[in-house]
Amino acid sequence: MDLQDQLKNLFPDHEPEPDQHEEDPNDLGIWIQEDPLLCKYEKRKGKPITIIEGYTGADSDFKILSKELKKMLGVGGSFKKEQIIIQGDYRDKIMTFLKDKGFKVKRVGG
Repeated sequence: MDLQDQLKNLFPDHEPEPDQHEEDPNDLGIWIQEDPLLCKYEKRKGKPITIIEGYTGADSDFKILSKELKKMLGVGGSFKKEQIIIQGDYRDKIMTFLKDKGFKVKRVGG
């Protein structure tokens, strides 16, 4: 028996108010744009990297997105010059993640 059931037993006539501040846990308030994000693959110093660019919203939103990507993939990366740089070739995983978030994504190169 959880807390809600116990409260119903104690107060059978009480109707809970709708929660007005209930938010989607996946929604971090990131602005979704109409133009597609570009997902590129490059090699720098012989090591593969994935670059995401083309975001026209606030830098803070793009940094949040960068942090989510790095955490989901379990890899390192950085945010520099309006680009997210992820270590390794994760274009497919990144593109599906961004599409699930609601972004349009365009694969560039290869």
